[in-house]
Amino acid sequence: MNLPATFVAELAALLRAEGWRTDEASRRAHGEDDSRQFALPDAVAFPQNREQVAAIVRACRAHRVPIVARGAGTGTTAAAVPFLGGLVVSFARMNRILAIQPQDRCAVVEPGVLNGDLQQALASHGLFWPPDPSSAERCTVGGNLATNAGGPRAVKYGATRDNVLGLVAVTGSGEIIRCGGPWSKNATGYDLTHLLIGSEGTLGLIVEATVRLHPKPPIQAGLRALYRDAASATAAIGRLMAQPQIPATLEFMDARAIELLRRNGSVIPAAGAMLLVEADGDEDTLPLALSALGAAAEGEGMISLDVAMDGLARDRLWAARRALSPALRTIAPGKINEDVVVPVSRIPELVAFTEALSAKVELPIVVFGHAGNGNLHVNILYHPDDTDETARAQTALPRLFDTVLALGGTLSGEHGIGVAKRDFMTQAFDPATLAAMRAIKAALDPDGILNPGKVLPPA
Repeated sequence: MNLPATFVAELAALLRAEGWRTDEASRRAHGEDDSRQFALPDAVAFPQNREQVAAIVRACRAHRVPIVARGAGTGTTAAAVPFLGGLVVSFARMNRILAIQPQDRCAVVEPGVLNGDLQQALASHGLFWPPDPSSAERCTVGGNLATNAGGPRAVKYGATRDNVLGLVAVTGSGEIIRCGGPWSKNATGYDLTHLLIGSEGTLGLIVEATVRLHPKPPIQAGLRALYRDAASATAAIGRLMAQPQIPATLEFMDARAIELLRRNGSVIPAAGAMLLVEADGDEDTLPLALSALGAAAEGEGMISLDVAMDGLARDRLWAARRALSPALRTIAPGKINEDVVVPVSRIPELVAFTEALSAKVELPIVVFGHAGNGNLHVNILYHPDDTDETARAQTALPRLFDTVLALGGTLSGEHGIGVAKRDFMTQAFDPATLAAMRAIKAALDPDGILNPGKVLPPA
């Protein structure tokens, strides 16, 4: 679309040269995310405060200009891609930690703060914020809020939605709304805080968050359990989650994931599947926790069980785990990366299905992820320049979603919907539920300018 001259003049005056970009280099830099899809916006805005964000939205509403909010662009579902052109609003300059309140176990931050920078600032207070996606060093808190990001720690500490106490946001009508605050109990009115989290910029632009903090455990230790096959490992997941000791992390990796780690230098024996189980606590409680988790991990098909107490060894293992997703492109340059969720009790069926699906479509499918939450990353790998492989990969995707939904699961645990999974929402929800979602969208974004075309399929 071509931006109206009056609109351009208004925002150029509001944001000045450092906050308003229409040059092609800036527009191109803000036209894609990690989905590798691309569309060119007409302009990029870099607001410095919530008042500027509200003014931007009011101007966009007056001129019917679509808005796409953007963090660091680490998302995988094309939620930050401006397919209709319009304006990308980058929060790169709204990157302040406004307050750390140890006595209230919360911090107040702007959306452009990097997750890794927040964790660093909290460390001196003996606190941490639980969301820890693999992109934690580069992704923003605002992006975490937009997708309800999780990570390995979510099994014990919850995902983003479980660790936010309050928000300030700008709606599609340009109004600043406040919901929640620095308290952990609240029975006052509708819970707009949790509604906005995970809405991918379609209901409002979050300009401030009050996040819930946790005391950093004094010590941590991990177990590495190797199994003969995926069936043995997935059976162990059920045992681990059924006993009273909640693991701090519980990660599953199939044989292909293990082989990829080995190929990239990790010293891991060959196996059919692996579980990384971690516990945290103090010197008195940690040995008991490890003992309980180790006993649950043992069973039919287990090859070995190792305890990693040494910090360096654990760090290397987790660094390798975090590098798994980008390393997949060494197998094949094309990757369909889905973060489906099923009840923990149905994980064995899901993993068995992916093994059969891989054989059926004759493509490598690598499965790993946050087994304690039933959230597995199913990666379908193919060569995009091979039309037959591409077609087989595309036919595998609806089969995967059909099976996940049949198992009582859902489409996404932490990546969000964007456009990548939007058209499958009609299978995940009945018409009445989708109608309720559209009504909420219309109430908060009456003109449909906030990230149009994302999350909800056309009515």
